[in-house]
Amino acid sequence: MSTTKKIYQFKIELKEIKPAIWRRIVVPAIYNFWDLHVAIQDSMGWLDSHLHAFRIANPNTGKMDEIGIPDDDPFDDELVFLPGWELRIAEYFIQPGDNCEYEYDFGDSWEHEVVLEGILLKEPKAKYPKCIGGAQACPPEDCGGVHGYQEMLKIIRTPPHGEHKSMIEWLGGKYDPKAFNPNIVRFDNPKKRWKIAFLNEEE
Repeated sequence: MSTTKKIYQFKIELKEIKPAIWRRIVVPAIYNFWDLHVAIQDSMGWLDSHLHAFRIANPNTGKMDEIGIPDDDPFDDELVFLPGWELRIAEYFIQPGDNCEYEYDFGDSWEHEVVLEGILLKEPKAKYPKCIGGAQACPPEDCGGVHGYQEMLKIIRTPPHGEHKSMIEWLGGKYDPKAFNPNIVRFDNPKKRWKIAFLNEEE
């Protein structure tokens, strides 16, 4: 059956954090890795202001491919990233259970496990991508990775802490780590996002 009639259901979970921060999304099977990246960003609540990479086994070679944004002038010892917009997810995710690592922000190093849960048929008149489940709020950008996030939670839960006031101000006045509603997730058009990122085209 043509991939145009199929959707892929993924579960995305941040590693090393409990209670788990996760999302369940369905995306068109014709998506490429850039498209999937945008869907993950939007469903998690990240702002797409840092670099990213998918690390996934190539079914044809058995080797791990690094997929993301290539460097136009890499150093000799740097990893070579394959351009995500040129590689279809269907070339790598073959059957339910196939998985990969998705890292966002190489400084804070937010590592996610991405698991293909199912290959399904599109529902009539349904719009994709969409978020159909999840739990816990996304950590704030630039909070220092898993360790920084855990320290941030301790501070905001302890009003006597010397950094409590400044941390609440940095968070914009409030932060509820349990807050998540899949019904309010909105997805950007990945093609428009690509044009903005690489061609500096604004609407």
